[in-house]
Amino acid sequence: MPAIIGPICINSVGGGVVNFGDSFYLSPKSSSKSSSGSGGGNTGDFIIVNNIVSATNSIDPDLNDQNIVGNN
Repeated sequence: MPAIIGPICINSVGGGVVNFGDSFYLSPKSSSKSSSGSGGGNTGDFIIVNNIVSATNSIDPDLNDQNIVGNN
């Protein structure tokens, strides 16, 4: 369906997708990977995390997770 776009103002876009009108295919333009141990991603006030033994396996044998070479 066609879209009629009026006046807009975008101050900033941080890691998102801005789409106007029809879209056939949206694909990521960047990718990243992070490893976080037990209780490492907690946010908030007054968090108590009791981890006796914690180990994060960050070994990645497949080398390619999300190929984005053709998207640019």
